Amino acid sequence: MEEYRQEIIIGAVIVYMVFCVLTGLWAMRRTHSASDFFIAGRGLGPIVVSLAIFSSTLSGFGFVGGPGLVYSIGVSSFWMVVISSIGYAVCFFLVAKRIRMIAELRDCISLPDIVAARYGSEAVRFMIAVTIVLGVMGYLATQILAMALVMQAILSGTEMFADVGLITCVAISSAVLIFYCVTGGIIASVYTDVVQGTIMIVAGFLILVTAANVFDGGMQEATSIILSDDAETIMPYGAAGIMASLGWFFVFGLGLAGQPHIITKLMMNKNISDNRSMLPLSLFGYAMAALLWISIGIVMRAAVLDGVIEPLALPDDAASVFLSVFTNPFLAGIVFAGLFAAIMSTSDAFLNIGTAALIHDIPKAIKGQSVENELFWARIVTVLLAVLSAGFALYSHFQDATLVAILGAFGWGTFAASIFPVVAVGLNWKGASAAGAVTAIASALLINFVSQLAGYTFPYGVSGQLVAFVSSMVLFIGVSLITRKPVLEPDINRVLDI
Repeated sequence: MEEYRQEIIIGAVIVYMVFCVLTGLWAMRRTHSASDFFIAGRGLGPIVVSLAIFSSTLSGFGFVGGPGLVYSIGVSSFWMVVISSIGYAVCFFLVAKRIRMIAELRDCISLPDIVAARYGSEAVRFMIAVTIVLGVMGYLATQILAMALVMQAILSGTEMFADVGLITCVAISSAVLIFYCVTGGIIASVYTDVVQGTIMIVAGFLILVTAANVFDGGMQEATSIILSDDAETIMPYGAAGIMASLGWFFVFGLGLAGQPHIITKLMMNKNISDNRSMLPLSLFGYAMAALLWISIGIVMRAAVLDGVIEPLALPDDAASVFLSVFTNPFLAGIVFAGLFAAIMSTSDAFLNIGTAALIHDIPKAIKGQSVENELFWARIVTVLLAVLSAGFALYSHFQDATLVAILGAFGWGTFAASIFPVVAVGLNWKGASAAGAVTAIASALLINFVSQLAGYTFPYGVSGQLVAFVSSMVLFIGVSLITRKPVLEPDINRVLDI
């Protein structure tokens, strides 16, 4: 069996990609309008939405970067992955009910539609839409590059495809992603998310079992090895220190309620009452998938310290080396399929919201109406956005490694700082004003972009994302308090009373 490892892994990935293509064809028959394309006509059940929400949270970063962080800085990154569980609760309690109600009352098909209705302001719609487009470009470029690099690593291990190029891998992976996103829109996206989420849950559980059996004493022995070598890395704040850990607490704990690709899915469930079951379902799926992040990182660090394997060339190699050394080929195939699932579930969500911002929200904010024949242009712009992001990814890889990094600065932290105050706080505070919202978004974009572009490091290990988040919150509340109290539309006022 071992001699067929690469063939088994490739087979698992091919089966998954064929499923994505077939799902796109099936979903195309159910996609008849822009509402269907962007929010599935608000007709999805709780299990589908729950799996779509959690699978969009964990991207390739969770399956590759997460174990690498644990390997390099110890338990510091636990403050990202564990605290996100609190983020789900914050998201559901502050956002889920009201965003779904406003979506139905005003026939909203995007997050900028929601904020425009809440604040009665096209300026707020425009700022949120621009934030989404900027963030999507960075996220998509990095995700497409991650897909291509993983595919290249898998194919190059076979004799037939040993010389496969990165451009070819970008073309193959992007083609599958584009096909099912264009044909089926968000309907294809969420139903592939169901399988993607299931694969991620299974992979997380099986990896935990495998990791626990690497050492005779299980995970306890692994942590003891790390503790004896460098106690700080296994202490509560890890090697990154208290300020970085607390920064991640706020950015990832509260920031999940500011991620547009996640909260947009809260508009898609058929019944508002489904929220009661969606929260525990999403939490369960996320917790199971996150086991991979934690268990691989700990075991790989302990294995290197104990001399079981050689030190890694790069921390991000932790997951791939673990799969090649400690797992059987079938489990490796499942996990690699899970890796593609994680990357694609995030990528398709960003393609969808980025397209909505470009063809629906920005034109509506500028001209007062979206483009005509939205469904047709949604499919065209989806292709263009994916191709442009793939081009950025390749250009960054071969020519300018800072380009995607700069765009990537408008990632999780920028979404958290820009959107959390405006949406999570704004949907629960009648005093929030349009001026406060515009100021908060502008400050978050400016701080994140300048700190990334200039490479500025804040004192005491404070992250730029935390500075942007705190500044945005303070400005949002402060400007709202000093400006005239907004007069809300009667239906929006009633929603905020509930």
